[in-house]
This record gives sequence, structure tokens and C-alpha cells, in this order.
Amino acid sequence: MKNDNFLRALLRQPTEYTPIWIMRQAGRYLPEYNATRKKAGSFLALAKNPAFACEVTLQPLERFALDAAILFSDILTIPDAMGLGLYFAEGEGPKFERTVRTEEDVLRLPVADMDELKYVFDAVSVIRKSLDGRVPLIGFSGSPFTLACYMVEGGGSDDFRLVKSMLYSRPDLLHAILEKNAQSVTAYLNAQIAAGAQAVMVFDTWGGALSDAAYREFSLAYAKKVFAGVTRTAEGRTVPRIFFTKGGGLWLESMAEAGVDALGLDWTIDIGEARRRVGHQVALQGNMDPNALFAPPEAIEREAKRILESFGTGPGHVFNLGHGVSQFTPPDHVHALVEAVHRHSLGASKA
Repeated sequence: MKNDNFLRALLRQPTEYTPIWIMRQAGRYLPEYNATRKKAGSFLALAKNPAFACEVTLQPLERFALDAAILFSDILTIPDAMGLGLYFAEGEGPKFERTVRTEEDVLRLPVADMDELKYVFDAVSVIRKSLDGRVPLIGFSGSPFTLACYMVEGGGSDDFRLVKSMLYSRPDLLHAILEKNAQSVTAYLNAQIAAGAQAVMVFDTWGGALSDAAYREFSLAYAKKVFAGVTRTAEGRTVPRIFFTKGGGLWLESMAEAGVDALGLDWTIDIGEARRRVGHQVALQGNMDPNALFAPPEAIEREAKRILESFGTGPGHVFNLGHGVSQFTPPDHVHALVEAVHRHSLGASKA
């Protein structure tokens, strides 16, 4: 590896500076991404073509001195491979042709066929080869619970009424879905690692919408199952595992015991407080408000410096946003952030 600061930080080893990557770093805020997407014809055509997926994965690395690449894909590839028929409605986000709401639906639901996801693993291999050791490659999946939300609701939701109704009235059905999802996610991440992913991340985007008891039973428990089954070493190195629950600040201590190396944080919790709570158990990734990137560069630098100072010295911090970068973000502001993080952290991470 020419730059392994990201992997070292996740394992709480000393680094030259605080490494940074950005959730959704390959996306619509970059004009070159939009040009490639137009060439591909649609989002799904872009994601399912390994050459295009590689092209857009590498685009942000050409602009910014990022310390990791993340596979360009979508968290809903697994339910699509289960036969639910993923499509994207203009202006409405992802939708499924078929939902999983009844006992019959659950009985018919298969564990995802990894052969149906070969295009993802092919993309990982192509990207890894193209990176040529420049920076590590992150593979990822949605969490079993977050995937279940889309599968039951049929798309995004403001209130999660259908999946929560199932949770309270037929918990057995939701557990059955989650068990199949956990098996699918584990196999999916392991196949990404086999194809060349050097770290993996589970995005639990909707876990924070649950009550405390429901989060522990229906989200955290199945994330633990996944991490227990994920490949621990590949190519003679540890494969770090990152767990991110948006709105998960209530459960940091429990999340840190989920068999992971790092926790992703959103912007609602102070990273210094999070570090005090989890101690030396895990590294922390985060956690700048994505909307801070609409401020002038000098304000972006101040906020980056504040977060770095809140974390303090020593290893174990990967700088990131608290969620995905907005499509309206000026690329120059992302550049200002990356430069500020590297400049202000240089030497401090070793202390």
C-alpha cells in the first residue's frame, strides 16, 4: 500500500495524519460523475457496469487527496438479488416492484444469490486493480434492518409505518426477514473481501428510527450476526469492519461490542464525548454535518479543526461527514475540507 493511513487508523495504529474519506464521495456533486451517469443511461446501468462503476469510484480521488476509495454501488443490490425488482422513479428515489409484507411473501423470500451480484464483485476487482495500491478500497452493505425497511415499505418512508407495524404485530415475520438478510449481507461482504475489498462498512441508515428495545432486538442483534461471520483477514492483513447507525448515539457502548473495529458517527454527537464513552475499544469515523460544506472555505476549516480538537490526539480517528455529501455541494468546498483535515492533523495523530 502506498497510503495505508486509513486502514491503520481503523485499527487504532499511529498514522501520519488523520485520514479522510467522504460518504457518497462519488456522486452527483461532481460534474464528471453526472457525465458518466448520462453516458451509462441510468443509475442502475451505471452501478451494474463494472467499468463505469470503476470510473466513478476513482473520480473523486483524481480531484481530492482522499485516503480511501469506496466501491460505487447501492445498498439495495441485495433485495434486488432476492427478486424484488429494484427500480428508480424519477424524483422519488428507489422503489421495489414487489414487497415483503405477508407470511407468504416471507416464505417465498430467498437468501440473496451471490451469482446475481457478480457485477458488484467484478467491479471490486476492477477498482482494486485500477487503484494499484494508491489507497485502500472499502466494500459495504446496508444493514439487515435497513434493508428490511425498504423491502417492507417498498421504498423510502417518512414514518416506517408498515415495517414498524410488522415489528409490533408480527415480530416473527420481521425476524424471519432479518435472518435471511443477515445471511445475505454476510455472504455479500465476504464476496467483496474475496474480490479485493480491504475494509467493509455496514450502513444502518434507519436503525435510529427505532425505540431502544427495538433497536437492540431488530437492528443491533442482526448486525452482530453479520460481523461475527465476516472474514477477519485477507491478503495477510486484518480487514477492518465499520458500523454506522444514523442517529445511533444512544447505543455507542453497545455498538462498540458488536464485533467491529470502528464506529461511524453522525453529526448529532460530539466526537470527544463519543471517544470518552467507548474508550479504546474501537476507532471512530466522523462526524461533520454535511451542510457545513455549504459555508465558505474558512468556515469549513474552522469546523474541521473543531472536530479534530474535540477528538484529541492519538490514533483511531477517520475524518468523515456524518452522512452523505449533498449533491449541491461545491466541489471546491470538499477540496477545502480535505486539505484542512490533513493540514491541521499532520503530526497530531502520532502523539
